[in-house]
Amino acid sequence: MTIASMTGFAREAGTTGPTHWAWELKSVNGRGLEVRVRVPAGLDSVGEEARAGVQKRLGRGTCHLTLTLSRAEAAPRVRINEALLASLAEAVTRVPMPLGITLPSVDGLLGIRGVIEVEEETGDDEALRRDLAAAALRLVDALAEGRRAEGRALAEVIGGQLAAMADLVEAAEACPARQPEAVKARLAAQVAALMEAGSFDPARLHQEAVLLAARADVREEIDRLRAHLAAARELLAAGGAVGRRLDFLAQELGRESNTLCAKANDVSLSRIGLDLKAVVEQFREQVQNIE
Repeated sequence: MTIASMTGFAREAGTTGPTHWAWELKSVNGRGLEVRVRVPAGLDSVGEEARAGVQKRLGRGTCHLTLTLSRAEAAPRVRINEALLASLAEAVTRVPMPLGITLPSVDGLLGIRGVIEVEEETGDDEALRRDLAAAALRLVDALAEGRRAEGRALAEVIGGQLAAMADLVEAAEACPARQPEAVKARLAAQVAALMEAGSFDPARLHQEAVLLAARADVREEIDRLRAHLAAARELLAAGGAVGRRLDFLAQELGRESNTLCAKANDVSLSRIGLDLKAVVEQFREQVQNIE
């Protein structure tokens, strides 16, 4: 199973009878799943069915579902009521015309109401509803596939960021400044400088040096960073709706990298910590887009 992005767009359009219709579905990042529907009056039931389809397929994101309708410009159909016209023509021949009045022409008879009938195509409402419902299903499928495609691209980016963070954690582990000899030498130099500056109790200085060494140890932070990175890789491999959990891990990675920087007692380790913080922030921004 792959991860999916929360952003995407899909469109389905077609024509049923004289009506041209178009569905549009857009999704953006959101804390949960919210579907906002806009359909023309009289098609509320179609909109609710489409909403249910979105809610069934998607897990997170703010979705905007819109339906627009327009009628095609078509010439009306004209029909002559031949029976009525024939009846009128026969009737006028039977009626004696006063002197000076001629029989009505065909034009006159056609002008009589009901002889010419104009019919406009109204369309089949049931067929329109069926077509809209089927198109809504295709629309949701298209959006879901688009979100999965973007998710595959996100997975590659996030995988690279996890690898970069793992390399920085290992660099912190192997940093020469963390080696016991280096820590001992640095503390000895500091103690020597203090002894030269005045009279101090050697036992007390030894205790303070031990405390400083313990505070500067980043072993726990490195272990937790490794555990968080392993958990993130497992979630990425499992796929599905893992955005919230990856976001939580991003917060934990940020917390540990901050502590690593705060406890660093050497410039080289501080630089590693700052580089790690930068990659963690990039990771956090990317996982905000994951369903």
